[in-house]
Amino acid sequence: MALIKKKRLGHLRRRKRVRQKIAGTSERPRLAVFRSLKHIYAQLINDELGVTVAEASTLSPELKETLSTGGNITAAESVGTLLAQKAKQQEIEVVVFDRGGHLYHGRIRALAEAARAEGLKF
Repeated sequence: MALIKKKRLGHLRRRKRVRQKIAGTSERPRLAVFRSLKHIYAQLINDELGVTVAEASTLSPELKETLSTGGNITAAESVGTLLAQKAKQQEIEVVVFDRGGHLYHGRIRALAEAARAEGLKF
């Protein structure tokens, strides 16, 4: 139990430290990523106004039927692609990446690289 609590507190500390350094604006919103064991979620957030500009997840209607599971790298790539397409529709090209305290590998990296492949810059 103590090890799990220690890991959780470390994650929260990293997440808080990253959030103190970055903030989204209307010209450059924050791409925030949240991952659970079963799903992955991504949002474009304007922190000045406190508004979510665009969002995509493995539970989005566009992706829900096509994915067998939401907790793998292919699902993360699909979410990244969908979010980048939604950002393009709103004429957003540049974002700030908030990995949510997670390491930049696995599903987080797959989502980021898929968004970059669709033309999102960060």
